[in-house]
Amino acid sequence: MRLYLLALNPTDSVTDGFLPAAARLGLAVTVLTDHVEAHQRAYADLEFTPEVVECDVQDFREVIGLVSRLRAAGTTEIADAPFAVFSNSDHLQTQTALAAEYFGLPAKDWKATLRAKNKGQLRRHLAATGLDTVRSVELAPEQDPSVLRAAELPFPVVVKPREGVASEDVSLVADIEELVRRAKEIQDRRPGAALVVEEFLEGRLCTLETLGDGHRRHVLGGFRTTLSPPPDFIEEVLEFVPAHPSAVVAQVLAQLDALGVGLGACHTEFVVQPDGRARIVEVNYRAIGDQCDLMLAEILGIPLFEHILAAHLGRELPADLGERCAATRQRARNEAVCADRAGTLTAAPGPYDEDVDGVRLAYRPLRPVGERHEHYRTNRDYLGVIWATGPEQAAVDAAVARFMAANRWEITP
Repeated sequence: MRLYLLALNPTDSVTDGFLPAAARLGLAVTVLTDHVEAHQRAYADLEFTPEVVECDVQDFREVIGLVSRLRAAGTTEIADAPFAVFSNSDHLQTQTALAAEYFGLPAKDWKATLRAKNKGQLRRHLAATGLDTVRSVELAPEQDPSVLRAAELPFPVVVKPREGVASEDVSLVADIEELVRRAKEIQDRRPGAALVVEEFLEGRLCTLETLGDGHRRHVLGGFRTTLSPPPDFIEEVLEFVPAHPSAVVAQVLAQLDALGVGLGACHTEFVVQPDGRARIVEVNYRAIGDQCDLMLAEILGIPLFEHILAAHLGRELPADLGERCAATRQRARNEAVCADRAGTLTAAPGPYDEDVDGVRLAYRPLRPVGERHEHYRTNRDYLGVIWATGPEQAAVDAAVARFMAANRWEITP
């Protein structure tokens, strides 16, 4: 059986998670991407090397046409052999859903993937269902930000790209003058991008990780997230939570139901307000990233990546998966090392793993020594990610702190 995996740039989730899982499942893999050389370099040292084929993966019509040609030509499999179409990219969920649906394969609802990706549409849809109304307005590409002066906005507000990811160009603004200025700055960096301006949702930021197989949806647990100080929203620390309060989970699941989220992995960010109300910040209709998916597989003691692929192969997952995940005794901490200024990274540790006194720690660099970057004030400032798992939160936190103290990251302007 062949898996057609759509991707943009290479990611740890695919390289270290989904590709090894595909090999264990006995799948042949063809990666469709518009970054062929980058993927070939990323997979050069893997025991399981996928076929990499160039494709305009952001156009579902091109994906459908290429898969049809490859199968008809017999370059990957005979035309009647079973196959699956999958992606873990934020940007490619709708294209993947449409392609899978075209071929009659297990597919996410493309309307749900569109609602999740388009933050303006997400707000309108949830408001129409009556589940939650967040005051928001959209700014069309190249529309003059001064039109926002006429909007009745409850400052402070958050401005962000409508289809953005990873906290890029997401900012908390205090008044209309700052909003107009900030919106113009984003437009200058992102010509052609639509923006969303919405009320700031106060409360503790959390995540809910779910996985559906088309028959039932399983809750895998979640995280409590620590953000950088305002006005930015950089995720600095994630602490694993086996089970959020049931009333909170029920509210989030009801909103996911309304959006149409079902098949596959979903990473949902939400805040819990003092009155117990859960309000969705955004829905990422794919597995959590930044090493948290690899950490989650270890915490839960399940073949997470195999389960995700199995759902897209049309296989039913264990009925008690959610109960087993909630019963885990493991705790975890995922902490990013962030650049605090622009410059060249001149000193940093390499990949590291240890298992001491029941605590497993891993560090993975995300930026090579010698590479120069601007200061983005987003997740792109990550120099590396440290994560640790173990039976006690205090021991896990201490292991991460020791690693931070024992190593140095130096940036030369």
